[in-house]
Amino acid sequence: MNSLLKVICFLTISSCLACQSDKKPTTTETTPPVKEQKTMQRSSEFNEYWYSGTAELNSYTLKQSRYGEIREGEVVLVFVTEPFSISKQVKLDNPKEAGEDLVPVMKLNHVRKFTTGIYDYSIVTSSFTPVDFQKHPNTLKLNTSIQEWCGHTFTQLNLDGSNYGFKQFSYFEADGDAEKTIPAAMLEEELMTRIRLNKGKLPLGKVDIIFSTIYSRFAYKDLEATKAEITKTEQDSTIRYNIAYLSYDRKVSIEVEKNFPYKILSWTEDNGDGLVTEARLKKSIQEPYWSQKKLSDEVKRTELQLEK
Repeated sequence: MNSLLKVICFLTISSCLACQSDKKPTTTETTPPVKEQKTMQRSSEFNEYWYSGTAELNSYTLKQSRYGEIREGEVVLVFVTEPFSISKQVKLDNPKEAGEDLVPVMKLNHVRKFTTGIYDYSIVTSSFTPVDFQKHPNTLKLNTSIQEWCGHTFTQLNLDGSNYGFKQFSYFEADGDAEKTIPAAMLEEELMTRIRLNKGKLPLGKVDIIFSTIYSRFAYKDLEATKAEITKTEQDSTIRYNIAYLSYDRKVSIEVEKNFPYKILSWTEDNGDGLVTEARLKKSIQEPYWSQKKLSDEVKRTELQLEK
Protein backbone atom coordinates (compact mmCIF):
# COMPACT_ATOMS: atom_id res chain seq x y z
CA MET A 1 0.00 0.00 0.00
CA ASN A 2 1.54 3.34 -0.99
CA SER A 3 1.89 6.27 1.41
CA LEU A 4 -1.10 8.17 -0.01
CA LEU A 5 -3.49 5.27 0.54
CA LYS A 6 -2.13 4.90 4.07
CA VAL A 7 -2.99 8.53 4.67
CA ILE A 8 -6.52 8.12 3.32
CA CYS A 9 -7.08 5.06 5.50
CA PHE A 10 -5.80 6.86 8.57
CA LEU A 11 -8.05 9.85 7.89
CA THR A 12 -11.00 7.50 7.68
CA ILE A 13 -10.26 6.10 11.13
CA SER A 14 -9.28 9.35 12.82
CA SER A 15 -12.29 11.26 11.49
CA CYS A 16 -14.50 8.96 13.54
CA LEU A 17 -12.52 9.75 16.70
CA ALA A 18 -11.31 13.33 16.67
CA CYS A 19 -13.59 16.26 17.54
CA GLN A 20 -16.69 14.15 16.89
CA SER A 21 -20.10 15.65 16.28
CA ASP A 22 -23.09 14.18 18.11
CA LYS A 23 -24.24 12.52 14.89
CA LYS A 24 -22.85 9.01 14.47
CA PRO A 25 -21.38 8.54 11.00
CA THR A 26 -22.30 5.64 8.77
CA THR A 27 -19.61 3.44 7.25
CA THR A 28 -18.95 1.67 3.97
CA GLU A 29 -16.68 -1.24 3.09
CA THR A 30 -14.84 0.23 0.10
CA THR A 31 -12.49 3.15 -0.43
CA PRO A 32 -13.01 5.30 -3.56
CA PRO A 33 -10.26 5.11 -6.18
CA VAL A 34 -7.57 7.79 -5.96
CA LYS A 35 -6.13 9.52 -9.01
CA GLU A 36 -2.55 9.09 -7.94
CA GLN A 37 -1.00 11.00 -10.82
CA LYS A 38 -2.58 14.23 -9.55
CA THR A 39 -1.42 13.94 -5.96
CA MET A 40 1.67 15.10 -4.12
CA GLN A 41 3.70 12.35 -2.47
CA ARG A 42 4.77 12.91 1.15
CA SER A 43 7.76 11.40 2.94
CA SER A 44 7.37 8.67 5.52
CA GLU A 45 8.75 11.15 8.08
CA PHE A 46 5.93 13.57 7.28
CA ASN A 47 3.23 10.87 7.38
CA GLU A 48 4.46 9.30 10.60
CA TYR A 49 4.44 12.67 12.36
CA TRP A 50 1.29 14.26 10.98
CA TYR A 51 -0.84 11.09 10.74
CA SER A 52 0.06 9.64 14.13
CA GLY A 53 -3.43 10.01 15.63
CA THR A 54 -2.42 13.10 17.60
CA ALA A 55 -2.34 16.87 17.21
CA GLU A 56 0.66 19.09 17.81
CA LEU A 57 -0.13 21.45 20.71
CA ASN A 58 2.04 24.53 21.26
CA SER A 59 1.84 27.12 24.04
CA TYR A 60 3.34 30.62 23.80
CA THR A 61 3.79 33.60 26.04
CA LEU A 62 2.13 36.66 24.50
CA LYS A 63 2.83 40.36 24.64
CA GLN A 64 -0.10 41.89 22.78
CA SER A 65 -0.25 45.50 21.58
CA ARG A 66 -3.75 46.89 22.14
CA TYR A 67 -5.06 50.40 22.86
CA GLY A 68 -1.57 51.86 23.02
CA GLU A 69 -0.17 49.46 25.63
CA ILE A 70 1.39 46.00 25.80
CA ARG A 71 -0.84 43.36 27.38
CA GLU A 72 0.31 40.06 28.86
CA GLY A 73 -1.42 36.99 27.50
CA GLU A 74 -1.14 33.50 26.09
CA VAL A 75 -1.41 31.76 22.72
CA VAL A 76 -2.07 28.13 21.82
CA LEU A 77 -1.41 26.86 18.30
CA VAL A 78 -3.03 23.53 17.44
CA PHE A 79 -1.78 21.88 14.23
CA VAL A 80 -3.64 18.74 13.10
CA THR A 81 -4.48 16.98 9.83
CA GLU A 82 -8.11 16.26 8.95
CA PRO A 83 -10.26 14.99 6.05
CA PHE A 84 -12.06 17.99 4.54
CA SER A 85 -14.92 18.42 2.09
CA ILE A 86 -14.27 20.76 -0.83
CA SER A 87 -17.98 21.19 -1.58
CA LYS A 88 -19.26 21.66 1.99
CA GLN A 89 -16.01 23.13 3.39
CA VAL A 90 -16.36 21.26 6.67
CA LYS A 91 -14.59 18.30 8.25
CA LEU A 92 -15.91 15.03 6.84
CA ASP A 93 -17.70 12.54 9.10
CA ASN A 94 -17.53 9.80 6.46
CA PRO A 95 -14.37 10.28 4.39
CA LYS A 96 -14.63 6.80 2.85
CA GLU A 97 -17.83 7.91 1.12
CA ALA A 98 -16.54 11.28 -0.08
CA GLY A 99 -14.64 10.24 -3.20
CA GLU A 100 -12.91 13.18 -4.87
CA ASP A 101 -14.70 15.58 -2.53
CA LEU A 102 -12.19 14.57 0.15
CA VAL A 103 -9.15 16.81 0.54
CA PRO A 104 -6.66 16.17 3.37
CA VAL A 105 -5.94 19.48 5.07
CA MET A 106 -3.74 20.78 7.82
CA LYS A 107 -5.90 22.72 10.25
CA LEU A 108 -4.39 25.43 12.41
CA ASN A 109 -6.41 26.64 15.38
CA HIS A 110 -4.81 29.82 16.70
CA VAL A 111 -6.20 30.65 20.17
CA ARG A 112 -5.13 34.02 21.61
CA LYS A 113 -6.14 35.39 25.03
CA PHE A 114 -5.20 38.60 26.84
CA THR A 115 -6.75 41.24 29.08
CA THR A 116 -7.34 44.95 28.55
CA GLY A 117 -7.84 46.53 31.94
CA ILE A 118 -10.89 45.00 33.61
CA TYR A 119 -12.02 42.95 30.62
CA ASP A 120 -10.53 40.19 28.51
CA TYR A 121 -10.17 39.25 24.87
CA SER A 122 -10.52 35.76 23.42
CA ILE A 123 -9.67 35.24 19.75
CA VAL A 124 -9.84 32.00 17.77
CA THR A 125 -8.72 31.72 14.15
CA SER A 126 -9.06 28.49 12.17
CA SER A 127 -7.45 27.92 8.78
CA PHE A 128 -7.79 24.84 6.56
CA THR A 129 -4.91 24.42 4.11
CA PRO A 130 -4.67 21.45 1.71
CA VAL A 131 -1.74 19.15 2.38
CA ASP A 132 -1.32 18.78 -1.40
CA PHE A 133 -0.83 22.47 -2.21
CA GLN A 134 0.33 21.61 -5.74
CA LYS A 135 -3.14 20.33 -6.57
CA HIS A 136 -4.96 22.82 -4.31
CA PRO A 137 -2.80 25.98 -4.13
CA ASN A 138 -5.13 28.05 -1.94
CA THR A 139 -6.37 27.61 1.60
CA LEU A 140 -9.98 26.42 1.43
CA LYS A 141 -11.42 28.17 4.47
CA LEU A 142 -10.56 30.67 7.18
CA ASN A 143 -12.63 32.02 10.03
CA THR A 144 -11.94 34.26 13.01
CA SER A 145 -14.06 35.03 16.05
CA ILE A 146 -13.17 37.86 18.43
CA GLN A 147 -14.95 38.07 21.77
CA GLU A 148 -14.60 40.80 24.37
CA TRP A 149 -16.91 42.49 26.84
CA CYS A 150 -18.22 45.10 24.39
CA GLY A 151 -19.35 42.47 21.90
CA HIS A 152 -18.01 40.09 19.31
CA THR A 153 -17.31 39.71 15.59
CA PHE A 154 -17.10 36.73 13.26
CA THR A 155 -15.31 36.73 9.90
CA GLN A 156 -15.15 33.90 7.37
CA LEU A 157 -13.57 33.35 3.96
CA ASN A 158 -14.53 30.39 1.76
CA LEU A 159 -12.67 29.58 -1.43
CA ASP A 160 -14.93 29.62 -4.48
CA GLY A 161 -12.94 29.12 -7.67
CA SER A 162 -10.49 32.00 -8.02
CA ASN A 163 -12.13 34.11 -5.29
CA TYR A 164 -12.86 34.06 -1.60
CA GLY A 165 -16.41 34.62 -0.48
CA PHE A 166 -16.11 36.99 2.50
CA LYS A 167 -18.73 37.27 5.24
CA GLN A 168 -18.56 39.29 8.43
CA PHE A 169 -20.97 39.61 11.33
CA SER A 170 -20.46 42.16 14.05
CA TYR A 171 -22.11 43.82 17.02
CA PHE A 172 -20.42 47.13 16.13
CA GLU A 173 -21.95 49.65 13.72
CA ALA A 174 -18.60 50.52 12.16
CA ASP A 175 -18.15 46.87 11.16
CA GLY A 176 -21.74 45.83 10.62
CA ASP A 177 -22.74 42.72 8.69
CA ALA A 178 -20.95 42.56 5.35
CA GLU A 179 -20.49 40.28 2.38
CA LYS A 180 -18.18 40.63 -0.62
CA THR A 181 -15.77 38.81 -2.94
CA ILE A 182 -11.99 38.99 -2.61
CA PRO A 183 -9.60 37.66 -5.30
CA ALA A 184 -7.86 34.56 -3.94
CA ALA A 185 -4.31 35.01 -2.65
CA MET A 186 -2.11 33.65 0.11
CA LEU A 187 -3.57 34.36 3.55
CA GLU A 188 -1.42 35.77 6.33
CA GLU A 189 -3.05 33.21 8.65
CA GLU A 190 -1.81 30.35 6.48
CA LEU A 191 1.87 31.37 6.50
CA MET A 192 2.67 29.16 9.49
CA THR A 193 0.86 26.21 7.98
CA ARG A 194 2.64 26.70 4.65
CA ILE A 195 5.94 26.59 6.50
CA ARG A 196 4.99 23.26 8.11
CA LEU A 197 3.82 21.77 4.80
CA ASN A 198 6.60 23.11 2.57
CA LYS A 199 9.72 21.90 4.42
CA GLY A 200 10.15 25.17 6.31
CA LYS A 201 9.91 27.33 3.20
CA LEU A 202 7.89 30.36 2.13
CA PRO A 203 7.99 32.04 -1.30
CA LEU A 204 10.44 34.93 -1.29
CA GLY A 205 10.08 38.31 -2.97
CA LYS A 206 6.95 40.30 -3.67
CA VAL A 207 3.75 38.28 -3.36
CA ASP A 208 0.03 38.96 -2.97
CA ILE A 209 -1.15 38.37 0.61
CA ILE A 210 -4.52 38.91 2.26
CA PHE A 211 -3.52 40.41 5.57
CA SER A 212 -4.60 39.08 8.96
CA THR A 213 -8.27 39.14 9.90
CA ILE A 214 -7.21 40.18 13.41
CA TYR A 215 -5.25 43.14 12.01
CA SER A 216 -8.25 43.98 9.81
CA ARG A 217 -10.52 44.27 12.85
CA PHE A 218 -8.06 45.93 15.23
CA ALA A 219 -6.83 48.50 12.69
CA TYR A 220 -10.22 49.00 10.98
CA LYS A 221 -8.83 48.02 7.58
CA ASP A 222 -11.03 46.41 4.95
CA LEU A 223 -9.74 42.94 4.21
CA GLU A 224 -8.05 42.72 0.81
CA ALA A 225 -5.19 41.17 -1.12
CA THR A 226 -2.17 43.46 -1.25
CA LYS A 227 1.52 43.28 -2.08
CA ALA A 228 4.00 42.21 0.56
CA GLU A 229 7.68 41.38 0.37
CA ILE A 230 8.98 38.22 2.06
CA THR A 231 12.65 37.91 2.99
CA LYS A 232 14.51 35.49 5.22
CA THR A 233 17.59 35.26 7.42
CA GLU A 234 19.18 32.00 8.55
CA GLN A 235 21.03 30.91 11.68
CA ASP A 236 22.54 27.51 12.45
CA SER A 237 19.25 25.96 13.57
CA THR A 238 16.55 28.53 12.74
CA ILE A 239 15.09 30.54 9.88
CA ARG A 240 13.39 33.91 10.32
CA TYR A 241 10.91 35.08 7.69
CA ASN A 242 10.11 38.78 7.48
CA ILE A 243 6.88 39.91 5.80
CA ALA A 244 6.60 43.63 5.03
CA TYR A 245 3.38 44.99 3.51
CA LEU A 246 4.11 47.59 0.86
CA SER A 247 0.91 49.64 1.18
CA TYR A 248 0.29 49.18 4.91
CA ASP A 249 2.39 49.96 7.96
CA ARG A 250 2.55 46.32 9.03
CA LYS A 251 5.48 43.95 9.41
CA VAL A 252 5.38 40.34 10.57
CA SER A 253 8.31 38.07 11.40
CA ILE A 254 8.16 34.30 12.00
CA GLU A 255 11.01 32.27 13.50
CA VAL A 256 10.95 28.56 12.63
CA GLU A 257 13.07 25.48 13.20
CA LYS A 258 15.38 24.75 10.30
CA ASN A 259 14.74 21.00 10.45
CA PHE A 260 11.64 18.80 10.44
CA PRO A 261 8.98 19.22 11.78
CA TYR A 262 9.71 22.97 11.39
CA LYS A 263 8.04 24.13 14.59
CA ILE A 264 7.08 27.77 15.01
CA LEU A 265 9.39 29.15 17.70
CA SER A 266 8.20 32.77 17.84
CA TRP A 267 6.63 35.58 15.86
CA THR A 268 6.19 39.35 16.03
CA GLU A 269 3.65 41.79 14.60
CA ASP A 270 4.57 45.47 14.15
CA ASN A 271 1.85 47.89 13.05
CA GLY A 272 4.05 50.96 13.15
CA ASP A 273 2.82 52.40 16.44
CA GLY A 274 6.02 51.69 18.34
CA LEU A 275 4.51 48.71 20.17
CA VAL A 276 5.31 45.20 18.92
CA THR A 277 3.16 42.15 19.57
CA GLU A 278 5.38 39.16 20.37
CA ALA A 279 4.78 35.45 21.03
CA ARG A 280 7.45 32.95 22.18
CA LEU A 281 7.18 29.19 22.41
CA LYS A 282 6.92 27.72 25.93
CA LYS A 283 6.13 24.07 25.30
CA SER A 284 5.18 21.72 22.47
CA ILE A 285 3.58 18.29 22.89
CA GLN A 286 1.60 15.82 20.77
CA GLU A 287 -1.70 14.62 22.18
CA PRO A 288 -5.13 13.36 21.03
CA TYR A 289 -6.67 16.31 22.87
CA TRP A 290 -10.21 15.59 21.59
CA SER A 291 -10.36 12.49 23.80
CA GLN A 292 -8.83 14.12 26.88
CA LYS A 293 -11.97 15.51 28.50
CA LYS A 294 -11.77 14.21 32.07
CA LEU A 295 -10.75 16.14 35.16
CA SER A 296 -7.75 13.84 35.37
CA ASP A 297 -6.65 15.07 31.94
CA GLU A 298 -6.11 18.60 33.27
CA VAL A 299 -2.57 17.54 34.14
CA LYS A 300 -1.84 17.96 30.43
CA ARG A 301 -2.46 21.69 30.82
CA THR A 302 0.32 21.77 33.39
CA GLU A 303 2.59 19.88 31.02
CA LEU A 304 1.77 22.40 28.31
CA GLN A 305 2.55 25.21 30.80
CA LEU A 306 -0.84 26.81 30.33
CA GLU A 307 -2.16 29.37 32.77
CA LYS A 308 -5.17 28.33 34.84
